[in-house]
Formats: sequence, structure tokens, C-alpha cells
Amino acid sequence: MTIISTEFLPQSLPITVHPKPTSQKLHHSTVVSCRVPSFSESKNFSRRPFNSRVSVDTRAPHLHRNDYRENHLLKALNRSCKAGKYNEALYFLQLMISKGFKPDVILCTKVMKGFFYSRDVQKAIRVMEILEKHGEPDLFSYNAMISGFCKANRIELANKVLDRMRAQGFSPDTITYNIMIGSLCSRGRLESAFKVLDELLKDKCEPSVITYTILIEATISEGGIDKSMELLDEMLSRGLLPDMFTYNAIIRGMCREGMVDRAFEFVGSLDAKGCSPDVISYNILLRALLNQGKWNEGEKLLSDMVSRGCEPNVVTYSILISTLCRDGKVEDAVNVLKAMKEKGITPDAYSYDPLISAFCKEGRIDLAVEFMDYMISDGSLPDIVNYNTILSALCKNGDSEHALKIFDKLGEVGCPPNVSSYNTMFSALWNCGDRAKALEMISEMVGKGIDPDEITYNSLISCLCRDGMVNEGIGLLLDMEIGGFRPSVISYNIVLLGLCKARRIDDAIELFTAMVEKGCQPNETTYTLLVEGIGFGGWRAEAMGLANHLHGLEAISDHSLKRLNKTFPMLDVYKELTLSEINN
Repeated sequence: MTIISTEFLPQSLPITVHPKPTSQKLHHSTVVSCRVPSFSESKNFSRRPFNSRVSVDTRAPHLHRNDYRENHLLKALNRSCKAGKYNEALYFLQLMISKGFKPDVILCTKVMKGFFYSRDVQKAIRVMEILEKHGEPDLFSYNAMISGFCKANRIELANKVLDRMRAQGFSPDTITYNIMIGSLCSRGRLESAFKVLDELLKDKCEPSVITYTILIEATISEGGIDKSMELLDEMLSRGLLPDMFTYNAIIRGMCREGMVDRAFEFVGSLDAKGCSPDVISYNILLRALLNQGKWNEGEKLLSDMVSRGCEPNVVTYSILISTLCRDGKVEDAVNVLKAMKEKGITPDAYSYDPLISAFCKEGRIDLAVEFMDYMISDGSLPDIVNYNTILSALCKNGDSEHALKIFDKLGEVGCPPNVSSYNTMFSALWNCGDRAKALEMISEMVGKGIDPDEITYNSLISCLCRDGMVNEGIGLLLDMEIGGFRPSVISYNIVLLGLCKARRIDDAIELFTAMVEKGCQPNETTYTLLVEGIGFGGWRAEAMGLANHLHGLEAISDHSLKRLNKTFPMLDVYKELTLSEINN
């Protein structure tokens, strides 16, 4: 099959953004990733000439004075760490080694973690370079490095650190492997996670309860309940006793897969295993029952829970509030909130959010804002989810100006915007015609180190295609892949719609081909868009021929076929064919 040419897929988005000096431009992979140098790339960092005098012997004549200086610098370094001033801490660390003092491994590890947390990977590497050259790294410092790279989605660098620590004479421990396994599982790379488990066993490390809990949870996420039960048996055969974290992962997985009866049976067997279900177990079951509309069973479960001495917590009440709001019983939800407070349980942001959302859906935004003010006065601080709910409702109502005012004050109220906040404001500003401000939002987001997500890309692509900039939208599909995102069927469908509206049917077919070759499974919307594009492009007979063929393959439903028949009636198609025969 033909792959879309590079001419068809432009390599960049011809819109310039101006991020802050420390950020990168909105251009391909720089949007979502940064190049992290290896340990050997030390030339990228400015280094002061270091004094080679490190040993105590060489400093013996000035021992007391130097000890005082070293102690003073250590205290300054420690204060900087506690205050979260990691650039300042790095300055003191470099000053220490320039004076010939040996860096403290514990403080270096703290500084390294701080830089990883603030997403400054290069400086974290710099700290490890200093520690390796002038100090003595330990297993904890290497584990911190591996964890930092894993959280930054740089698994290949984490593996290099693993090899490096072995070369330095350190054997990875169970914690090291758990970090790697957890990171791979969180990114859907379960097969690679099991390979790491094999490495763990080859290194004669003992897997822990945490190791198996991570793998069980990841296996369940991929729909493997039976496989997870096999892992549970394997865990028990190794003499490891699962805790309620492990059992709750299985209960949650069963409920998520709709196996609620099986989940209840499993919970009933816990007593025989020496464990008792906790409030988390009951909350999982309660949510599953209420999602199925089984309120009577839910009430019975709550009664059983209390009779066993397990008191409902804030999550239990939040589940009830959320379900009532979903079912349109907002007043009942407010009553549950009141009952919760009467029981001495303080509602949190998750308790209030369903009510705020419900008011917004009903168009009662003023009431939603008023309710959030009541929430603050009641001692419960809103989180970014609460604010995003208000922002989204205001934007949908066309009041982007009010939304922007709230958005600009988020930092002041201690609730800095996240990627969802930026996505909401970007779409709203673009839709009201302020493209420049919308693109500034993306630039600001990237400048603050907030990674775009799939919704960011899809919003950008949708806005571009809707405004006729289809080539630029296609370019962003490439940017997604370079940035580590795999375009979903939604992403492709957005571009297909743009191409079909522009009557670029050949390009739409090429994109469809590329989509399939890249392993993205088309859905019914994809096929319908393609048929409509062909039909509106003037090939109605071919469009309906394709529609009937797809219907035969069960790729489109009876409803879709009927709708397409109404859009492109075959009677008109026959008339076109007859006229073309007469003309010939």
C-alpha cells in the first residue's frame, strides 16, 4: 500500500510562537520532549576549574579552618535544599568541590531529586557527574537517577544508568527493579516489564509484594483478570503474602471489567486468606453497584460495611454525591453533603466537584461559582478540577472573557493551571477568533514545562482543519509521533474530515492508507467520513458501492447505511449514470 509522501505531510507548523528564554519552541518534538545529554556530554555544562585537592591529608595544615568552611557550605547547601532552591544548592555544591571538599551523597541525592521534580534533567545529570567524579555515589543515588529518568519517560537513559551502576560495582536491588517495572507498566509496556522481572530473578533478587502488585494492576488494566490471578498464585507460591493493596487492585479490575459478582465472591474469600476488606474495598464495590443503577444493593453493602466496623469515609460519600448528580438528583446530592458534614466528615474537592459540574450542566453557572465560594468559606480549598469545570462551562456559554479572568488568577489562589486548563482556554480563544491569544496559551504552557497531551494536539489539529489549514493539521500528526504520542483514531478522523471538506479525496485515501499501515484501527466514523468525502466529491455511485461493501463487512451499522442512502439516494445516481450514457 502507498504511504503518504513527505510533500503531502509538511514537516512543520508555519506558526511561530515565542516561549520564555528557558523553554523551547512549539515545533515537532520540542513541544513534548527535550534532548537529555548523556553523562559523557559534560561539555554542555559550564564548569569552573576544580581544585584537585580532595583528601584530608593534603589539607592537614589548615584542617580546623577548612572543616569550618566545609561545615558552613554543607549547612548552606542543606538550607537551599529544604527551601527548594536547587539552583542555589548546585552553586554551593560546585563551590564545595572547587575548594577541594568531598560532596555529601545524601545532599547530592536530594538536589538531584529536586531537579528531576522541577523537570531540569540536565542539572540532575550535572549533580550525578559531580558525585561520581568528586564523591561516592551509593545505591540510593543511582536509584534516584533511574527513577528520575523513568518519570521523564527516558527509559533508555534509565537503562544506561542501570548498566553504569553495575560497572561501578553496585548490584541493583528490588527497589531498582520495582522503579523500572512500575515505569514500564505505567506506559503500557507490560511485556517489557515482565522482561525486567526476568532480569530481577536472574540477578538473584527477590521480588516483593510491591513488585507483584504493580504487575497485577498493569495486567488487569489490559483486561487480563485470569492472568492476574495466575500472578497472584505465583506470588503466594514464593511465600509472599498479598496485602489489601494487592487484593484491592484485583477487586478494582474485576469491577472495571463488569465482573461485579465475581468481585463480591473474591471479597467474600478474603477472610479465609487472613485479610479483611477495608473501606477502599467497599468503596470499589459501591461504585460498581451504583454505576449499574443498583441502589438497593448499594444500601445493603453500606449496611454490611458498617456492621463489620468499617466506617464510610469522604470517598464513600463522594461516590454517593457523584452518582446522584449523574442521575440528575442534585438536591439529594446536596442532602448527602449535609449528612456527611453532620457525621463530622469534612468534604473535599472531589465531594464538591460533581455538584459544581451539575450546576454548570444545568446552565446555573452563577450558582456553581457561589457554591465554590461556599466551599472555600467552609474550609475546603478548590482544586484545579473544580476550576477547570467552571472554566469549561463559561467557555461553552461563550463567556471566554470571564473564564480568562479566572484563569489569570489561578496562580494567585495557589492552584496553578494544568494541561486541561490550557486546553480549555486554547479552544475557547480560538473559537472566538482570537488565534494569537490562543497560540500564546500553548506557548505559555510549554514555557512552564507543562507537557501537551493528546487533547492538546487534537484541539490544535481540529482548529486548524476547521479553519482550512489542513496541511498544518497534517503536520501536527507528525509532531505527535516525534513528541512520543501515537495519533489515535480520533486524531486521524479530524484530519480526514478536514480533507473531505476540502474535497481532497485522493489525499484522504492516502491518509487512510497510512493510518492503517501504522497500526491505527479505523472505526465506523472513519469509514463514514471516507464514504461521505467520496460522495460529496462527485463520485456518489462509488461512494454507495463502498458503503454497501463496508456494511457487508459489518464495518458500518444499518443506521449508518440508511443515513448514507438518504444523503446519496441511488435514484439520483441512476439518473447520473443514464445521462452519462446518453452523452456518450
